[in-house]
Amino acid sequence: MSSQQSWELEIAGYLGELSATQDELLDVLRRKLRMLATADRDGLQALGELEQSLSMRLQECYQKRVEMLDRARQDGLPAENLQVLSASLPVKQRKQLEPRVAEAAGKTRLLQHQSLTNWVVTQRSLLHLSQLLEIIATGGNLRPTYGREESNPTGGALLDRAV
Repeated sequence: MSSQQSWELEIAGYLGELSATQDELLDVLRRKLRMLATADRDGLQALGELEQSLSMRLQECYQKRVEMLDRARQDGLPAENLQVLSASLPVKQRKQLEPRVAEAAGKTRLLQHQSLTNWVVTQRSLLHLSQLLEIIATGGNLRPTYGREESNPTGGALLDRAV
């Protein structure tokens, strides 16, 4: 087996593993978004272990990629990234790998987008809860924190005696 065929097989194997992990993570992130929207605490907690496992698998993929690119550099191949490495292979092998490399890059962008979406939903939920707590604590009577008016401490309408 030629050196270039072994690179094709190694890159293809790596891309297969990466793609499977990305697909699973996309599924988990989509499920997580639904659970965030419906406040499914039990479901979110159950997804935590799976997310952690997938995160470790992505770390392993990253480490394999680093090692693969280091070996390619030692073999005298261009190794800035997998796209450049696969583009340095003969035409037949390159044509087989290029779509898979592009697919992996596209899934990475989808993962970034889905992660950002989940983060925004979480932040909005926290803001909403914070505002609800403030309403409960102040009884809906918001007073300026700073100012010349006399301070009137209140425990909130749910805690104070009705006037």
